[in-house]
Amino acid sequence: MSAGGGRAFAWQVFPPMPTCRVYGTVAHQDGHLLVLGGCGRAGLPLDTAETLDMASHTWLALAPLPTARAGAAAVVLGKQVLVVGGVDEVQSPVAAVEAFLMDEGRWERRATLPQAAMGVATVERDGMVYALGGMGRQGKLPVTAFEAFDLEARTWTRHPSLPSRRAFAGCAMAEGSVFSLGGLQQPGPHNFYSRPHFVNTVEMFDLEHGSWTKLPRSLRMRDKRADFVVGSLGGHIVAIGGLGNQPCPLGSVESFSLARRRWEALPAMPTARCSCSSLQAGPRLFVIGGVAQGPSQAVEALCLRDGV
Repeated sequence: MSAGGGRAFAWQVFPPMPTCRVYGTVAHQDGHLLVLGGCGRAGLPLDTAETLDMASHTWLALAPLPTARAGAAAVVLGKQVLVVGGVDEVQSPVAAVEAFLMDEGRWERRATLPQAAMGVATVERDGMVYALGGMGRQGKLPVTAFEAFDLEARTWTRHPSLPSRRAFAGCAMAEGSVFSLGGLQQPGPHNFYSRPHFVNTVEMFDLEHGSWTKLPRSLRMRDKRADFVVGSLGGHIVAIGGLGNQPCPLGSVESFSLARRRWEALPAMPTARCSCSSLQAGPRLFVIGGVAQGPSQAVEALCLRDGV
């Protein structure tokens, strides 16, 4: 399905979370929206886990995470939710990988990341979990790692590195390619005096050929942004909110039409935010928590109009 233009999209508002969160980890499994960890009002990582029953629109508490963390990535694998990386109470990157077993309501530990990282982006395809970028332990500089976790063998494989060094970029999978968008870029690990800057870069990894392509300037995002939400809806790669060169979080939304090969403006966020969590669930792209004027409880979804 290929949706045409901004009129094909609309926003839907859901009941707010019981707990305000920034950099929470989100997953959807069997009609439930899970929100795990993140930072609370005190600015410290949480082990709190909650779930929204999509049918009744009610929130329930789950067993707490074994490792309190914020900024972790999550991937749903059948009845399991895999939580990867993040940052701990002393602001250090986390290597721990843990799985929540939905049927049993408990957590299990898995093989750790080869390199501890926060701000990691993940996507899943054909039994492989792909982890891109993030920030490394030494000096918290952006890293270019691109790795895949084989769910059967429970081992990691390293793929060609990201072409540019960016932290808090967005990542989405579409048409057999991984798209890496925007972020905070720093020229290199030896340029200690250069300041990170927001970029609108678009890079694409072809899974079949195993190579990266950096798209030309004409195909970059309209807005330079980092710490934003990215997803794939109706033949579009969607970029939502985040931080840019403005003094407050962005409310702008844009999409890259895979058919027309161009960026288009979409309806703005009901609540402009950065540091949000996100989740793709059918015709909806959820945007959860984050920072508006402070930590947010907001749960909103960008939807294809047929799915509203």
